[in-house]
Amino acid sequence: MKKIINAPETYTDDMLRGIYSANPMVKYVEDDLRCYCIAEKKPGKVAIITGGGTGHLPLFLGYVGDGLLDGCGVGGVFQSPSSEQIYNVAKEVDAGAGVLFLYGNYTGDIMNFDMAAEMLEMDDIEARSIVGADDVNSNADPDTRRGVAGIFFMYKCAGAKAAKMGTLDEVLAAAQKAKDNTRTVGFAITPCIIPEIGHPNFTLGENEMAMGMGIHGEPGIWNGPIKTAAELAEESLDTIFKDMPVEEGEEVCVLINGLGATSLEELYILSGNVREILDKKKIKVFRTFVGEYATSMEMAGASISICKMADEEMKEQINMPVHTPFYTQI
Repeated sequence: MKKIINAPETYTDDMLRGIYSANPMVKYVEDDLRCYCIAEKKPGKVAIITGGGTGHLPLFLGYVGDGLLDGCGVGGVFQSPSSEQIYNVAKEVDAGAGVLFLYGNYTGDIMNFDMAAEMLEMDDIEARSIVGADDVNSNADPDTRRGVAGIFFMYKCAGAKAAKMGTLDEVLAAAQKAKDNTRTVGFAITPCIIPEIGHPNFTLGENEMAMGMGIHGEPGIWNGPIKTAAELAEESLDTIFKDMPVEEGEEVCVLINGLGATSLEELYILSGNVREILDKKKIKVFRTFVGEYATSMEMAGASISICKMADEEMKEQINMPVHTPFYTQI
């Protein structure tokens, strides 16, 4: 294992110390580095809280900032934050309008966020929850799919609605609309190494790739020879459109996401191939996002997310300027 670290067991906390020292717009509370939140809250605004394991930057904590999220419970590498950490973050950023928990569809996260919501209710703080579940290949049942890079669109829409002082019900509805209209397909060509384990979490042959591989190394739907970017774009979009049909003339956002060790050059090659297919189908592209939005340590690979633009309000939410230590959109 070759990593620029001090010790595997301090990986997450050392990373967080570095983030806090470089970015005054965020802080931690309850003397717990893993209770990550905005430094200043806006009175009367719905607070949006996310959470998840380390290893996916800029997901999850990277979207805490102006116009997006208000706090994040930070777990160890590929591990859930505790219910107490989530609760402490929510207590800190609650601004009197209620709290929305918005996070990925993973068993440990669901359990701990549910417990945190019960704790908030005891303090008379209203809390609602919604999970991202956009990974089409992870399950035929939409309710049990994993949440991956497509949660970005849920963050954008919910964050924009909250920034405009929408009610808790309205912010939840904005997140739900983005969820209903987003699908993702991902693929990996190399594994990653969890610092505390010290070796790859799965293996792939020299010329082998995995379609549908999860961001924690969960098995995909097939392993086989590496395909071209054009072939991957075609298979991914075919899978997405079979699950979420998009008609000629409809408008979408595209997210081309790198998993941690994929060059921007490769991502733009993939993006170009995706655009060619959409143009042939006469599907309009409202906006394209290319870069690292939800990674898996140093895994090489990518994911493609399609988000249908349901209405003009959704377009405005996607276009709203945001600023965090990790992501800025003007």
